[in-house]
Amino acid sequence: MKGIGVGVIGTGFMGKAHSVAYSGSASVFGTGLRPRLEIVCDLSPKRASQRATDLGFSRYTSSWQDVVNDPEVKLVSVCTPNDTHAEIAIAALKLGKSVWCEKPMSSNLPDSKKMLAASKKSKGKTIIGYNYTKNPAVLHARELIETGVIGDVAGFFCRYDVDNEADKKRPWSWRMSRKASGTGANGDILSHVISVAHFLVGSTISKVVGDINIVHLKRKDPTNRKQTKTVDNDDMISALIHFQNGVHGHIGASRVTWGKKCGLTWEVHGTEGTIIFDQERLNEIKLFTRQKKKSTDGFRTILTGPDHPFYKSFLPNGGHSLGFMDVKMCELQMLLFAIEHDTETWPNFESGYEVEKVMDAVDRSALSGKWIKI
Repeated sequence: MKGIGVGVIGTGFMGKAHSVAYSGSASVFGTGLRPRLEIVCDLSPKRASQRATDLGFSRYTSSWQDVVNDPEVKLVSVCTPNDTHAEIAIAALKLGKSVWCEKPMSSNLPDSKKMLAASKKSKGKTIIGYNYTKNPAVLHARELIETGVIGDVAGFFCRYDVDNEADKKRPWSWRMSRKASGTGANGDILSHVISVAHFLVGSTISKVVGDINIVHLKRKDPTNRKQTKTVDNDDMISALIHFQNGVHGHIGASRVTWGKKCGLTWEVHGTEGTIIFDQERLNEIKLFTRQKKKSTDGFRTILTGPDHPFYKSFLPNGGHSLGFMDVKMCELQMLLFAIEHDTETWPNFESGYEVEKVMDAVDRSALSGKWIKI
């Protein structure tokens, strides 16, 4: 089994998710490239040292340049705040290294375009962390759609609601700043919705009209609790959408919806049936197909199992359930396969840029109140 040196930049939740995926990949899938945990980076040297110990990296640093320039590192994970993605990813690509970048690509469309240009000039492979499209249940849903089980796609409807920022007492963070994060709920979670839309419908969104709302306009300054800071990006966002292939639908997201933990729900309506999915029940889809006898009409539940992509590498029997970290490992496996066999990933920076264009258009439409063509 060939090895590939990896470096992870950023040690928050997603940095840990990437590291866990790297650690378990070879054990689960058994063949292909085996990741070697070479170096991990955090702005705090103390935290970087602890993460290296906890996650099993050989070395640690407080400088992302050390990771990118390390000769042993051939694959770089970018798990940092959005406004740093472009600089790091471009530097790695210029050295011919592959990049696993967390979504969104960057905090603004011009930077994402620069990342795309760099990827086209590099021998390195790229993938954006839209892991919800790598779930065996979702992959099976796409197969059902592509093989015509529900007829022609007539509509796509999706929301992603969470309560991460529902409590108005939560302090201000970089995620609430247009400068540091770009958009709010749009870039953080609607981006996932758009990726799922493109993946399942098999076409890109071409026209939108959007709406946004900032529910909590002021948050306590984390450095001075007697002061407040302004939230200048969206808490809630929604849009009517048209796809290039003629399908219509609507999408939305909220980071301030009490009770929703990972409330990514979508429906694909076809001319002969419907598929429904709820991320909080990520190991099943609901399928309705028209029956000859109306007495047998109804949705049936399909549980993921060995007949669905990736599942049998984890478990021998259906219904035993995969989790978030497992799906992240499926995402990594797609990237490692692409690196080893010189194939393309989805979404690479080119497909990811299509998602970015939709996010940007929804934001501009919400601010202008007009339909925008993409």
